[in-house]
Amino acid sequence: MRRTLAIAAAGLILLSGSPAHASTQERQVTASAETPALFDDEAGGDADADDPAIWVHPWDRTRSRVIGTAKNGGLRVYDLAGREVQAIPAGVDGRFNNVDITNGNLVVVTDRGRDQLRFYRIDPVTALLTDVTVDSPPLLFSANQDEVAQQATGYGLAAYGNLLVVSRRHTTHLGFFEVVTRGGRISYRKRETLDLPSAFTLRNGTSWTPCEDPGEAPQVEGMVIDPKTNALYASQEDVALWRIDLRTKHRTAVEYVTEFGAPYNADCIPTGPGEGGRIHADVEGATIYGDYLLASSQGDSRFFVYDRRTNKPLTSFTVTDAENGIDGVQHSDGAAATSTPLPGYPHGLLVLHDGENTPNEGRTSTNFKFIDWRRLGSATNKS
Repeated sequence: MRRTLAIAAAGLILLSGSPAHASTQERQVTASAETPALFDDEAGGDADADDPAIWVHPWDRTRSRVIGTAKNGGLRVYDLAGREVQAIPAGVDGRFNNVDITNGNLVVVTDRGRDQLRFYRIDPVTALLTDVTVDSPPLLFSANQDEVAQQATGYGLAAYGNLLVVSRRHTTHLGFFEVVTRGGRISYRKRETLDLPSAFTLRNGTSWTPCEDPGEAPQVEGMVIDPKTNALYASQEDVALWRIDLRTKHRTAVEYVTEFGAPYNADCIPTGPGEGGRIHADVEGATIYGDYLLASSQGDSRFFVYDRRTNKPLTSFTVTDAENGIDGVQHSDGAAATSTPLPGYPHGLLVLHDGENTPNEGRTSTNFKFIDWRRLGSATNKS
């Protein structure tokens, strides 16, 4: 809701060679670029940055793009320097929450305002997005418009090939959808569903449920599909980062949030220790880079790195203020990464949502930060 060989003296995270031999020491890194501030007020068009995706141009890497959701502010498209090159409005009742890219140049967006998906094709010649959604896309989860108005709608998103996984806001529900092409336009159909648990048995045998508002259950937002292992990683915000086998739907916890199992008061503030790990709720921003899985610990503005193959924890980092004037990252939600070499990012790019962008002119400000992967280390032996 809310890898290259690295030199220790330079303050880089040592992730060279095999992930199993990575350093567990937490480091601090800085961003190389950032996008313009978005303001969540009337003057700013109610724009609130949330989730990014990275599109790599098929033949001209300089024209690669970062696409970010801005909720009521629609979609924003940025070049590799962080400059806005296109803005797409969400339209009446639209609220764009999460974004992913599949099948080369198809951008998929959850429109939680309408409980639908929207699709945009990226033209490789112009590097601009064009809406290719069917005229009347089906509702994702709601039975009718009265249910849509309750806003228990499409929320988180992960895409690979023709598979789309969408979470439902305020529930533990995941829907598995298939991309459908109709006369050159794009739609989708539901294949199956999965409900994650909302109650858990603790080590002492007692039952525990996360503290939620009345009528709500612990929802999922950040998700990523790992095609190498046919797994879905899903961030159930107040519970855990899960690994879900896409064939069997068997679920295992990569890491529980720190607050898992903790007692809490009427304000949902923990009043004692929990049984969880290091991630402070909400767990968010799941993404994959090479042999690494990353997740955002939104509660304390840290990021955790795991071995993609074993899910063993490797290291963690924070993004701090840079000498170039770019501020750090706080309360991060969405994340996206690519290991493809890009101009200015020869070992790949990590894009993170910044939930507290500064300076903010005294207004609520958010944006996206671009992290050069050389500052994090590399799983290759390139220098």
